[in-house]
Amino acid sequence: MDVSQGYREAWEGFWSTTSDTPGEAIWDADPSLSAVPHSERLLPYADASLPVVDLGCGNGTQTRYLATRFPRAIGVDLSHAAIGHARRADPDGVAEFAQLDLVDGAAVRALHERTGDVNVYMRAVIHQSEPEARPAVAAAVATLIGQRGRAFVAELTPSSKTVLQQAAQGPDGPPAKLRRVFEHGLKPAGATDEEVPDLLRAAGLATLDSGDTVLPQTEYLPDGTRIDLPARWFVLAAG
Repeated sequence: MDVSQGYREAWEGFWSTTSDTPGEAIWDADPSLSAVPHSERLLPYADASLPVVDLGCGNGTQTRYLATRFPRAIGVDLSHAAIGHARRADPDGVAEFAQLDLVDGAAVRALHERTGDVNVYMRAVIHQSEPEARPAVAAAVATLIGQRGRAFVAELTPSSKTVLQQAAQGPDGPPAKLRRVFEHGLKPAGATDEEVPDLLRAAGLATLDSGDTVLPQTEYLPDGTRIDLPARWFVLAAG
């Protein structure tokens, strides 16, 4: 199975028209607001001697931070353009980056064969995946962690859609960074409340810990309020 051509082109189009400026993508939050607190959730359950794989790494901002907490950090993304951004932002090669379609089970298994069991970091990937692809994305997490790895997964909840709709209804329409998401046909907060935990469970993953949080964005409302999107996080192991 592969993602649809339209979905692939939407992400290539987005990243191809994004500059290398940090924070231009609305979700490109500083690690202090993302990978730092997320790592603190994951590490009590994880073997920190294992590598970490950042699924849907985008331009690699979080991956580069993860490389300071794990001996090896690998960022993978569907978009070739995103991987180009990530490599340019990491001239010292503190992390590794590669194009990978998480829905391609054979490619995911090949990565696991090269790395062995790993820890996984995945922030906001399932919710914007095509519905028919979501089980394969969850299965990719299970394949990569194997028996020894642990995963941290954070996904937007449906209430995020309300926050985004409200942000888009300002007098000037959506803020610029949010407008770019809509213009490229990307559809955030597409999964239901129960869909994500059900998908993780069906993939054979056991939830060790979970909770509610927000995913801070790099865009602000006209009154200066940062857009924070409601989300739920999970720390996972093989079931």
